[in-house]
Amino acid sequence: MATRFAELIDRQLDLFEREDAEFLARVDDAERAYDRADRKDAEEAFGRFQELVEFGTETLAEMRDTFASTLDEDGAQEYLAEFNAAVHRRLPRFALEIEET
Repeated sequence: MATRFAELIDRQLDLFEREDAEFLARVDDAERAYDRADRKDAEEAFGRFQELVEFGTETLAEMRDTFASTLDEDGAQEYLAEFNAAVHRRLPRFALEIEET
């Protein structure tokens, strides 16, 4: 079912994935490094991965909030919910804290 902001949000997430492809590759690399880390290095590797995830989440939240600020209150609430749901579906590693930012 298409939502009111679905096409816009798809374009925004396409832009994020395209313009931040290098960053997303670094997130992938950090996750693989954590997965391969031995017990002694796992905490440090996870910390690096988590920092990147937090930065990505903040970047997405900034994109979301910038557009939401152009809408009336009801529209903004609808858009925020749709954007967060789209991040959950499409970029799940950034979804854990998107609603809290």
